[in-house]
Amino acid sequence: MAEPEQDIREKPAVRIQSPKENDFIEIKLKRQELSYQNLLKVSCCELGINPEQVEKIRKLPNTLLRKDQDIRRLRDFQEVELILMKNGSSELTRVYTISDRKTLLQ
Repeated sequence: MAEPEQDIREKPAVRIQSPKENDFIEIKLKRQELSYQNLLKVSCCELGINPEQVEKIRKLPNTLLRKDQDIRRLRDFQEVELILMKNGSSELTRVYTISDRKTLLQ
C-alpha cells in the first residue's frame, strides 16, 4: 500500500566537508518539511554541529543550495555537503550519511 503523500520521506546523504573524513549519513525528511532551514537544522543535529558554523550547503559535485526550491529538488541518497566556517573564514569540511533514523521533527 502506498504511503500518503505527506508521509513520503526524502533521504539525502549529508556530510561535513573535510580532508580527513568522507563518509555520509542519511537523514530522513518528510516531503512537507523540505526546506533550507529544516535541512540545515536536521543535518546539524545529526552531525553534532552548530548551524551557525555552516557557511554553505552544497549538492555534490558542485551546486550550492540556497533556497527552499533547491532543497525540494533533492532526491533520495543525493549527496550534500555542509561547508563550515572556521575562525571567520570558510573552510570546507566533509559530509556524513545517516541511515534509518527516526523522524527528528514531529
